Amino acid sequence: KQWYQRRVAITAGDWQNTFRFYDRDNSGSIDQNELQTAIASFGYRLSPKFFALLMNKFDRTGSRTISFDDFIQCCVLIQTLSAAFQRKDTNRNGWIQINYEEFMELVFSTKI
Repeated sequence: KQWYQRRVAITAGDWQNTFRFYDRDNSGSIDQNELQTAIASFGYRLSPKFFALLMNKFDRTGSRTISFDDFIQCCVLIQTLSAAFQRKDTNRNGWIQINYEEFMELVFSTKI
């Protein structure tokens, strides 16, 4: 199964509604398990190890949670980089073969 499923459009409203749904205590933040479930609800299938990496990047307070603003930044980054990857994934199998310079071009030509 592919690590991503194509979605027509994920809007800021979708992100906000999803965040609110998983922020059950209305604290304004979600933990790693909630993040993983929220991101999966958009069709992304990624490992717990990857979500630990996201938490390290977007948990700006060291509370082992991420705020709504950081969740939005995380979603924008995932969606943007996934779209760039999909352009190279011509077989739609979740694999691409690129060299270092092509990788750098992919990342730096992506508007985030």
